[in-house]
Amino acid sequence: MSDCLFCRIIRKEIPAKILFETEHVLAFHDIQPQAPVHVLVIPKIHVESLAQLEESHRALAGELLLAIQRVARETGIEATGYRTVANTGAHGGQSVFHLHFHVLGGRPLSWPPG
Repeated sequence: MSDCLFCRIIRKEIPAKILFETEHVLAFHDIQPQAPVHVLVIPKIHVESLAQLEESHRALAGELLLAIQRVARETGIEATGYRTVANTGAHGGQSVFHLHFHVLGGRPLSWPPG
């Protein structure tokens, strides 16, 4: 999707504070952080949400989870803990329709969030 915000970030058309990227995954800092550490992890191919993952995305799904772990390690929140969130669909609170995981930490996080 050429007009997708995250696809444009992947193509470097929109600047982002990138933490790291691999061949298949991009991790970058959220522009409206909800915690001291708030990083988004996205696939470099356009997948709308978790609901659109297919069997052919099996390896990508594993790489996304390992990237979340890497975010925690590289931002220093691995030992103290962190929250991983993937909003799915409009009722799930998804606002950018490109699969993404929020990795939040750096302070105690309450539940429910707010």
